[in-house]
Parts: sequence; structure tokens; C-alpha cells
Amino acid sequence: MEGTPGTLAAVILAAGHGKRMKSDLPKVLHEVGGIPMVIHVVNQARSSGAEPIVAVVGHKRELVIPVVEAEGVKYAVQEQQLGTGHAVQSAQSSLEGFEGDILVLSGDVPLLSHETIDKLLEYHREQGAVATVVTAVADDPTGYGRILRGDDGLVLGIREHKDCSDEELRVREINSGIYLFRAAKLFEALKRLKNDNAQGEYYLTDVFADFFRDNLPVGAFKGDFTEITGVNSPEDLSRVEDIWRAREGNS
Repeated sequence: MEGTPGTLAAVILAAGHGKRMKSDLPKVLHEVGGIPMVIHVVNQARSSGAEPIVAVVGHKRELVIPVVEAEGVKYAVQEQQLGTGHAVQSAQSSLEGFEGDILVLSGDVPLLSHETIDKLLEYHREQGAVATVVTAVADDPTGYGRILRGDDGLVLGIREHKDCSDEELRVREINSGIYLFRAAKLFEALKRLKNDNAQGEYYLTDVFADFFRDNLPVGAFKGDFTEITGVNSPEDLSRVEDIWRAREGNS
């Protein structure tokens, strides 16, 4: 379900340090199947018709910029890594005048399929949602933000792991860090972001609080945990490489 021109843009979060990789190479340039992870994510966005695509770069950006520019992708610089909300704010000027939906992807999540993105787009638009978060059920949700639902099954909030209560930590439905937003509503909410949390960061998830307060429709699309697995360590990279090879061998 590719979007028509001007209906879908993408922001790729690719500014992080990736300290747990124990490498001088920026995390998003580590390869899966011989291709830098960030290029896998560019391909995800492009296969679903996103235009423009903006990569938010920061740590060692002098290495990342040539890689994304070679793919015809715009870039925006996040001078300080102050959180995911701040990263998307950094991309806002590159999307000035855009009025469609904005897909937010993570530069270290290379296994997401374009079929899943297309289903997400369809769900988001059928629901008439101002924002949709991709979720998944994890056997071990440690480190992931949690999806909080009411008794009626509707999403009530998204809580970062470090800010969860003991009860919330038992929730196994997690936030993948992949989102779809109506551009105008996202930009309005970004103006009101605050950093009063355990990390002192501007969380993108906090824009959902605005939407809930204003009773705006928010969607939660359940994806496959394998597809939304992020790479934070050499062990993660090895595991994702194995999944990639198995998938390619079956295609």
C-alpha cells in the first residue's frame, strides 16, 4: 500500500552512540547481510513510498552522512543526544510544509518488513488515528518501554522502562520505537515536550500524553517481535544477522 506523493514521509533515528557495541564505528553503520543497518531502514521507508526520508544523525555524523546521502536521503543534525523527542524535533525543519503522515523508524532495527509497514499504514488510516505505535509481546521485556492498556483494551499510555512501577514492569507488551503520526498533530505536540523523567530526556512517547488528554484517536498495531528487534550489542548484531540469513535462505 504505497502512499501517493506527499502522503508519507519518514524520519530515521540514527544519531545514537551505541556504546554497548564496543566499537569505534557508529552503531547504525554496522552491517547485516553486508549492508549497513541504516540502509536497511532507508529501504524499509522507501519500499513503502515515503518521500522525503530524513535521517537524524549525531554521533560520528561525518561517517554516517555520506552513507545516507549516497542513497538520496536528507539528513538533520542532532547536536546533543537529548532523547527521541528531541531527535524528531531536529528533523522538523527538513519536513516544513509536509502535511501527510510521518513514519518514525529506528536506524538499528534492520529486520522490519515493508509488508508490516504497509499493514501499519492501512491500520493507522482505517482507525483515523493521529498516532499509531507499533507494539510486540516480548518473552523478556527488560529495557523496553511498556504499553499500558485499560480494561477495555485501549492504550492509556507508554512508559519508559526506567519510569515503570513494579506492576508496570510485569507488562510484556512493549513499545518497538516505531511510530506513525499525522504531521500537524506531531509538530504541535513536540512544542510542549518536557524532560522531567528519570533520564532527563525529551521522550517522543510523551507526545502521546497530549493526544490522550485531548481524547484524540491513538492506535497500537501489534507486530512481530523478531521484526522489531533492535541492535544494541555485538550479541544482538549476531542474532539479527542469523535471522537475516535464515530469512534470505527461505526467500
